[in-house]
Amino acid sequence: MQTTDIGNKEDGKIWHRKPAPSPSNNGVMVTIIQSATAYHSRTVRFLQVAFDATGEAFLAGDHHGNIYVFDIGRNRFKLIQKTGQACTAMAFNLRRTTEYLVALADYSIKCFDKDTRQLVSWMRGHDGAVSSMSVHGSGRYAVTTSADAAQLWDLDTFQRKRKLNVRQAVGIRKVFFLPRSNTILSCFSDDTIFAWESDTLYCKYQLPTPGEGPKMGYRAFAVTRDGRILAAGGRSSLLHLWCLDSQQLLRAVQMPSQVRTVRHLEFLPDSFDGGSSQVLGVLSQDGIMRFVNIHSCKLLFEVCSHDDGIASAAISPSGRHLVTIMASGALNIYSVQALTRDINRPPAPLVKVVTTPGQADSSSMTARVPSKSVWRPTRTSGRKVQTRASKPPVTSLPEDKENEMPDPLNKKRLRALLKTFGEYPARYRMFIWRSLLRLPENCPSFSSLTDKGQHSAFVSLQERYPVKSARLQRGLQRVLSALAHWSAIFGETEYLPLLAFPFVKLFQNNPLVCFEVIATVIVNWCQHWFEYFPNPPLNVLSMVENVLAHHDKELLQHLVHCGVTSQLYAWPLLETLFSEVLTRDEWLKLFDNVFSNHPAFLLLVVASYVTCSRVPLLLCTRREDFQYFFHHRNNLDMGAVIREAYQLMESTPEEIHPQNLLADFEPLTQGQYPIFNKYPTFVVEYRTQERERIRQQELEYLRERQALQELRAEAVRRRAEDEAWHAQQELLREEEERRRRTLRGEEERLAEQRRRLAAMKRELKAKELHLLDTARRRFLHQQQEQKRAELRRLDEEIGRKASLRVQETAAAVQDVEVRQMELQAQRRLFEQQLAKEQERVTQEVRAEAVAWQRHAEEEDESAYRRLLEEDPNCGLGLRKALEESLAEAEQLQAGAELRAEVLGRLEQVNGERGRDRRWMAARSGEADASEEQLIEAMKKMESRKWEEVERRIQQEDEAQAGRRTLAMRSQRERRCGDEGQSLDVCWSPCSPRRHEAAPQHRGPDAIRLSDRSSTDDLSRQVPGRAGLQGAGADAGRARAAPKAVRPRQSKRGNPVPVKAAHANPQGSRAHIGRGAVPLKVSCRD
Repeated sequence: MQTTDIGNKEDGKIWHRKPAPSPSNNGVMVTIIQSATAYHSRTVRFLQVAFDATGEAFLAGDHHGNIYVFDIGRNRFKLIQKTGQACTAMAFNLRRTTEYLVALADYSIKCFDKDTRQLVSWMRGHDGAVSSMSVHGSGRYAVTTSADAAQLWDLDTFQRKRKLNVRQAVGIRKVFFLPRSNTILSCFSDDTIFAWESDTLYCKYQLPTPGEGPKMGYRAFAVTRDGRILAAGGRSSLLHLWCLDSQQLLRAVQMPSQVRTVRHLEFLPDSFDGGSSQVLGVLSQDGIMRFVNIHSCKLLFEVCSHDDGIASAAISPSGRHLVTIMASGALNIYSVQALTRDINRPPAPLVKVVTTPGQADSSSMTARVPSKSVWRPTRTSGRKVQTRASKPPVTSLPEDKENEMPDPLNKKRLRALLKTFGEYPARYRMFIWRSLLRLPENCPSFSSLTDKGQHSAFVSLQERYPVKSARLQRGLQRVLSALAHWSAIFGETEYLPLLAFPFVKLFQNNPLVCFEVIATVIVNWCQHWFEYFPNPPLNVLSMVENVLAHHDKELLQHLVHCGVTSQLYAWPLLETLFSEVLTRDEWLKLFDNVFSNHPAFLLLVVASYVTCSRVPLLLCTRREDFQYFFHHRNNLDMGAVIREAYQLMESTPEEIHPQNLLADFEPLTQGQYPIFNKYPTFVVEYRTQERERIRQQELEYLRERQALQELRAEAVRRRAEDEAWHAQQELLREEEERRRRTLRGEEERLAEQRRRLAAMKRELKAKELHLLDTARRRFLHQQQEQKRAELRRLDEEIGRKASLRVQETAAAVQDVEVRQMELQAQRRLFEQQLAKEQERVTQEVRAEAVAWQRHAEEEDESAYRRLLEEDPNCGLGLRKALEESLAEAEQLQAGAELRAEVLGRLEQVNGERGRDRRWMAARSGEADASEEQLIEAMKKMESRKWEEVERRIQQEDEAQAGRRTLAMRSQRERRCGDEGQSLDVCWSPCSPRRHEAAPQHRGPDAIRLSDRSSTDDLSRQVPGRAGLQGAGADAGRARAAPKAVRPRQSKRGNPVPVKAAHANPQGSRAHIGRGAVPLKVSCRD
C-alpha cells in the first residue's frame, strides 16, 4: 500500500508506482496525507470530498481552506483554491464541468472555476453551517441544507428561488433531489419525509411514519440511481428501505450487532443493473463501512483500516472508486473492482426472513445480515488507534446456518418442466443456465485474462464484424480477447465472433458469466471441432450426415445430386449456433433444450432442422439456393424441430449415434480454467507467426502511413491555414466592404439630412429673400422716385445744353461754309495764277527759242566747252536747288499740319457734341473730299498742260536740231578758234528754255525768274515730290515749268556746252549768278 504526502505541493503525482489493489490490502490503491509545513508529525485533516460526473476526478477540502482536485485517471493532483476557511460541504457535478460549489464555515456558498481559479459567484442566505448540497441531474439547480433552512438556487443566475423554513422544535436533516426526476425529498429530525415538486414546490406525498417500535432518528439517507428506493438509517442498527413508487416501507434490514448508529449511506453503482442499485454501503459508528445486498441481505464485503476508522466516504458515479476520509484526516482511495472480486462466487446461504409483530399489517420484512468477526479499532486517550488483524471465523454461527443455500437444482425436475412448457421461465432462465452449466465463476482467473488487454487478433474486429452498439462491440471484443488469451486457437478461429455474439448480447452486463458460458459451450458442445483446423470439423459433420442418411435417404441423395455437402447444410448452422436462422425467442428456447441434454443433442438438432425443411430443400436445385436457405431465417416451427431432435435422439442406432462418439458434459474447473489444446498446434503456431509477421508489417505500414498522414496533415494544416488566411482576408475585405457600405449608407443618410437641412435653409432663405425683396422693392421705389427727380433735373440740364449745342453747331456750320467759300476762292485764284504763269512761261520759251536760234551757230562750240568746265558748279547749284525744294516742302508740311490741327480741333468739337459731332465730322469729311477732288483736278489739269508743253517743245527741238546741225557744220572751224570767248547765250540744264546772256544792265527780276524756273524743273526731276506738288499753289507752279532741253551736239557726237549767263572776258569758267540753282544736265545727241 502506497502513501503519498502532498505536503505544501501545489501539484504532482498521486502515486509513484502503479497501484496493485487486492483483498489482502483491503483494495486500497493509495493513502494521501498532508503534513503541516515544518511539522511533519502534524497533519492537515481533509474534511470533505466530492466526485465529478465522470467519476475519474474528485475534490477534497481540508480544514485550512485548501481545495485540491485529484484526477485518478491521469494520476495527478493540483491545488486549485485557497479559501482561508474550512469547508462544510462540496458539489462537483454542475452543468459547467469546470465549476464547483463550496460551503464555508462562515455560512456562505461560493462557486469557483477549477481551471481559471476565479470566483464565479458568492451566495449568502443561511444562518447556520451548510451540512449538505444536492445538485439536480441537469446541473441547473442546487439545494443547500442547514439545520434551520433549506434553499433552492438557480445555478445559471446564482439567485435563490425558494427557501424552506421549519419550526424551531423540528430541525432539517437533509434535503436532496431524487435522480432522474424533478422531485425534492426533505427529511426532518422527527423522521418525517416529504416529497416536493421542484418547480412549484407542491407537496406530492409524505412517507408514513413507523407507528410502533423504537424511534429511528434518521441521520443518513441514500437513493438508488433510478430514484425508486430510499434507504434511511440513524440511531439504530436497522435500515429502512422505502419504495418511493408505492410510498411504502419495502423492508427493514437488521445490521449486525456491532452497528449501533448509521453515519453514512451510499449505494454502489453498477453499470449492469440499469440504475437499480443492489449494493448499499453502510458506515457505522465503529468506522467500518459494510456493503450489503439489499435484496438478499447478504454482507458482501467490508472496508476498514487496521489502524484508523472511516469518518466519511464517497463513491464515484461510475462505481469504480471509493474515497474515504479517515479519522486521522487522511484520504484512502479504494478500487471497487478489487473489493467486489469475490462477490460473484456461489451465493451464501439464504437469510431467514422474520415478520415483526408491529409491521405485519404493512407486509414489511426484517432480514438479518450475518456478521463477521472483525476486530474494530478502539480509541484511546492519546488518539492512537489500536487494532487487531481480521481473523476468519472458526465455526459458523447459528444465524449463518439459516442463510445456507440448498443443493443445486434437480436436473430431472428441470427436464420435466422443460418437457411440459418447452422452455424455461424467462425470469429464471439465466439462473437455471448457470445452474445447469455449473459455472465456477473464477473471477481472479477471468480478471487475469482481461488484464492482458486486447488481443492482437481482434484489434480490427469492428471492420470485420461491425456492430451498431459501441458498448456491445466492446463487450464482444473483451470476451473474444479473453478467449484468445485462454487458448491460442481462438485467436485464429474466424467464426468465433459468430459463435460468441449471441451469448455476448445475452450476458452483456456480466462479462464473467458470458465468458464461462462460451468456454463451457466450446469445451462440451464443440468437441472435435478443431482437430482439422483450419478446415471445418469433417468428423463432426460426418456424424450429422450419417444421422441424416439413416433417417431421410431421399433428402440426402437429393443434396448429393445437387452437389451440396454437409459443409453447406450443416456447418453454417453449427458455426453460428443457429443464430442466423432463428429469432431471439426461438434461439433461447433451443438452448434451453441444448443445455439440458447431452452435447450430442446439438448435432441431432442440425439433422432435425434439415429433415424438417425437406419440402423446400427438395425444390431447390441450385447451390446458391441452398446457401441462401441455411444462412437466412425460414418459416419453421421450432417446437417441431426440437421434438424431431428428441425423436432422433431416441431412434438413432447406437453405431451412428453421436452420443456414443462425444464425451459427456464436463463443467469448467474451479479456481483455474482447464487447458484447451485439442487442435493442431503447428498450424496455430504457424498462423500465429504469420499473423505476427503480418502484424509487424502492418505496424510498419501504419508507421509509414502515420508519417505520411502527418505530412499530409501538415500540408492540409498549412493549406487550411492558407485558406483560413485567405478566408480571413476575404472576411476582412467583406467586413471592410460592409463597413464601406455602412459608411456610404451613413453618408447617404447624412447627405439626405444635409439635403433636408439645405431645403430648410432654402425655405428660410426664401423667406428672408422675400423679406429682403420687399424691403428692396420699397427701397427701389424710393430710389426710383429720387432717380425720377434727378432725371427731371438732368432733362432740364440736357435741354439747356442741347440748345447751347445747337447754337454752337450753327456757328460751326457757318464757319465751315466760310471755309469752303475760302477754299473755292483759293482754288479760283490758283487757277488764275496757273493760267498766268503758263502764259508767261510760254512767252519766255518763245523768246528764248528765238534768241537761241539767233546765236546758235556762233556759240555751240564755246558753250560746250564752258559747260564741261563748269560741271562741278552745276552740282553745287543742284544741291542748292534741293535745299530750296526741301524748305518749300517743309513749308507745305507745316501748312498740312496746320490743316490737320484745324481738323483735329474740329473733330474735338464734334466729339464733344454727340450726334452734332458726327454730323460735323461728316461735313468735314465732305469738305476734305471736295478739297481732294479739287487738288486731283488741278493735278490732272497740270499734267495735261505739261504734256502739251512737252509736245510743243519736242517739236521745236526737232526743228531746231535740224537747223543747228546745218549751222554747226558751216561754222565748226570758226567756233573752235574762239575758245576763249565767252558765250553770249546760256542754256539751263534744268529747263528746256534757253537763257541768253543778260546784259550788264539787266535787273534782278530776270535772275529771280530764272531761279524759279530752275526750281520748278528740279521738282519734276526728284522722285517722291508728287505729294508736295498737290499741297499748294506753289507746287502747281513748279509743275508748270518746262522740262530740261537736251544740249546741242557737235559733229563728233559730243555735247555742245552752253555759255553761262555772264561772260568771263578773261576766259575763265562761266558762273551762275547769285540766287540761281544749278540743275542736273541731261546731254543727248
